[in-house]
Amino acid sequence: MANRGHLYVIAAPSGAGKTSLMRALLERRPDLSFSVSCTTRAARSHEQEGRDYHFVSRTEFERLIQAGAFIEHADVFGNLYGTRRATVESALAEGRDLILEIDWQGANQVRRRLPEAIQVFILPPSRAELEQRLRKRATDSPAAIARRLAESVSEMSHWHEFDFVVVNRDFDQALAELEAIFDGRGEASRRDRPGLAELVNQLLEFPV
Repeated sequence: MANRGHLYVIAAPSGAGKTSLMRALLERRPDLSFSVSCTTRAARSHEQEGRDYHFVSRTEFERLIQAGAFIEHADVFGNLYGTRRATVESALAEGRDLILEIDWQGANQVRRRLPEAIQVFILPPSRAELEQRLRKRATDSPAAIARRLAESVSEMSHWHEFDFVVVNRDFDQALAELEAIFDGRGEASRRDRPGLAELVNQLLEFPV
């Protein structure tokens, strides 16, 4: 029988670079599996069904909630997102390591149901950099960007609930820190390391 796989939960405010880091990590580690979430959000032009998300109607999503099909689900900016329980359970049972790229609400639900999951939060180096990254994406309207910036303060306030915190100041360095965490060498990224709380306080106090 295969050893049980590990579950890694990755969360971050919009624009922190989470998705780019995850893609680079998966390229380097083909043994890792990525859990594709369900969402009621409309697909963006570059997104593909089954690769980026499973795009479902709100009616279907609510039916799945009632059926207990999700290990976690959340309402984010008016859209529903969720991870199918069967996807997680089958991967771990087969001995595969699995990544969940979800928000802090979903991470909290996973923490209650699978406390052995390794949880990582990714932070931007500053609010100014976060805003710049969101504007560069050019996938959201100015109103949506403003809303995401306002919500980011709330999202980042949950950093201390995670086992590890990676500050994405330099992409290659952040990727190296993630790899160290996945190798069981993540001491330098622990949430209680010196200086991290001061940086987060600056992020949260930055005027919105």
